[in-house]
Amino acid sequence: MKKFRDLAFLVVIAGLAAYQGRQLRIYAASGQASVAPTTQNAGPTHGGDAATSHPELAAAGGALFQQNCAFCHGPQARGAEGPSLITSDVVLGDDHGEHLVVFLKTGRPEKGMPSFAGLPDNQIKDIAEFLHLQVEDVANRGAYHVLNILVGDPAKGQAYVAAKCMSCHTAGAFAHIASKFRSPDQLQRGWIWPIRPADNSLAITATVKTADGATVHGRVTQVSDFRITMVDAGGQTHVIERGAGVDVQMNDPLAPHQAMVMTLTNEDMHNVTAYLETLK
Repeated sequence: MKKFRDLAFLVVIAGLAAYQGRQLRIYAASGQASVAPTTQNAGPTHGGDAATSHPELAAAGGALFQQNCAFCHGPQARGAEGPSLITSDVVLGDDHGEHLVVFLKTGRPEKGMPSFAGLPDNQIKDIAEFLHLQVEDVANRGAYHVLNILVGDPAKGQAYVAAKCMSCHTAGAFAHIASKFRSPDQLQRGWIWPIRPADNSLAITATVKTADGATVHGRVTQVSDFRITMVDAGGQTHVIERGAGVDVQMNDPLAPHQAMVMTLTNEDMHNVTAYLETLK
């Protein structure tokens, strides 16, 4: 898999943070609805170099993507109603559709993503080529290899963590964190933009006061300008129309990370990664 150049990667992640703030629909309270694994240390399963996209297949895949995917992920896979696919681990870990065929035929219906079991394998592989071409356009995916990102100062990284992170995290939160990731670049991506775990421990929640004075608290599954859908502690689903007299207070445990991304400097990013890599 081709790796992102650090600065280009940070720009893309910052774009995701900005997009998150504007998003009208949350596909799943357990995590992002991107084409991505559900664990932080999941990643590409192959060990070779990713192949460059095939332009002729990408052209065919582009037409299929517009018909089947663009309404959610945008015409260039950079996000629309749904998230961008440019930084998806499944896309980045795929060469010519070997992972995407299986993923798309299964789908993630529990997170609002349908199965595309009706699409032939060759068409899904064409879509994969289109997606790889978009990644190349954004992050120079076929021309740059990250050889070593551990160029920061661990001591300065430790100081940054102490000053910026410990108001939310406990003292042992970072113990053995480096051993949970396959490589330093995955570690870096993991702490900058963590994936919500499947146990809903970092789910977005909301407290809603309805027009008749009732209060409902629960895990958010969908939200828009018109309604909010939540699942309460008892497992009951509540669909509440938003309007006059309805007050919605939302809490996103990952909001501090989204704010941090917008101000994180390249130096601090390298320093923190160098420090966390020492915590085996």
